[in-house]
Amino acid sequence: VGDRCYEEDMYEAAKLLYNNVSNFARLASTLVHLGEYQAAVDSGRKANSTRTWKEVCFACVDGREFRLAQICGLHIVIHADELEELISYYQDRGYFEELIALLEAALGLERAHMGMFTELAILYSKFKPQKMREHLELFWSRVNIPKVLRAAEQAHLWAELVFLYDKYEEYDNAIITMMNHPTDAWKEGQFKDIIAKVANVELYYKALQFYLDYKPLLINDLLLVLSPRLDHTRTVNFFLKDAMQYAAESKDVELAEKLLQWFLEEGKQECFAACLFTCYDLLHPDVVLELAWRHNIMDFAMPYFIQVMREYLTKVDNLDASESLRKEEEQVTEPTPIVFGQQLMLTAGPSAVPPQTNFPYGYTAPGFTQPPVYGFNM
Repeated sequence: VGDRCYEEDMYEAAKLLYNNVSNFARLASTLVHLGEYQAAVDSGRKANSTRTWKEVCFACVDGREFRLAQICGLHIVIHADELEELISYYQDRGYFEELIALLEAALGLERAHMGMFTELAILYSKFKPQKMREHLELFWSRVNIPKVLRAAEQAHLWAELVFLYDKYEEYDNAIITMMNHPTDAWKEGQFKDIIAKVANVELYYKALQFYLDYKPLLINDLLLVLSPRLDHTRTVNFFLKDAMQYAAESKDVELAEKLLQWFLEEGKQECFAACLFTCYDLLHPDVVLELAWRHNIMDFAMPYFIQVMREYLTKVDNLDASESLRKEEEQVTEPTPIVFGQQLMLTAGPSAVPPQTNFPYGYTAPGFTQPPVYGFNM
C-alpha cells in the first residue's frame, strides 16, 4: 500500500505507512519528495545503503542543502566506484566549491582511498591552484601521479609538475620542464639535485647552456655537480664555442683579436681556425696574417684568406662594372656635335660660338663676318 501511494504521488500517506513498517530506505525517498531533507538524512542513516545515500545526497544538492548533502556524500565517497558519479553530479551543476569542501572533509575518514586524494588534486588544479602544492606535498604518495601529472600540465602548473616528476622519478622530464619554464619552475637547489639523476647525458650540456643564458653567475656551482659526469673534452669545446659566439655578437674587434691570441697561446689551432669564420666580420686580414705567420700556422688561416681574397675580387669586379656603366651612361647623354666643313661647332646656336673665332683666311661661315686684318696686306 505504501508503494502504491508513493507511485500515485501520495507522499504524506506513504510517509506514514513507511514509517510504520520501518522501511527507512523508502521513507527517505518519500521525505525527499516532501522537501523534508533533514528527516530524509536521518532515515538514510538508518537505512545505511549506498543507493539511499546517493538519492538523498542528490536531492539535497538540487535543493541547495549543501550541509546535508555533505553528510550524505561522506558515506558515498568512500566507495571508489561511486566517486566519479558523485563528482560529475556536483560539477555538472557548477557546485565546485561545495564539491571541494566535501572531498576535503572526507580525507580524514578511516576509509579514505587514493581516488579521493587524486580527484581533490585535480579539482585544485582547475579551481584552486594555490592549494595544489600544499596538497601534493602532504599526500603525493596517495595520489595517482600520472593522472595528476596530466591535470597539472593542462593547468600550466609548472612548479607542481616538476614536483610530481621528481616524485615519480621522471628526472629527465623534470629538468626539461624547469628549463622550458624557468620563471615558474626553476629552483637552484632542486635543479642541482635532479640534474645529477637524469639518464640522458645530452641534458647536461643543455643545462650548461641554460645556465649561460639565464644564470651565468651560478654556472660554477652547476659544474661542481656535473664535473664527474661530463666529457671534459666536449665541455671545453662547448665553452670555447660559446666564447667565440659571444665575441662575434659583441661586435668588439679588440675582444675578437684577444680571443685569437689566447687560442694561439694555448696551442688550440683548430679553435683559431674556427674563430676566423665565427668572428669574420670583426677581424682585420693584416692582423690575422701576422698572427698566422708568427705562429707558423698559415695552413689553418689559408681558408680564411681565400675567402677574403674572393670578397676583394668580387668588390673590384663590381667597381669595374659600375665604372663601365657610368661611362656608357655619360656617352648616351652627351649632345651630338654639328660639323661645318672641317670645323666642329656646338649645337647650342650662334651665341655659343666665340665672337672672335678665326676661320681660315678667305672663308666666312654662314651667318658670320670675317673680322678685318690690320697691318697685313695681301
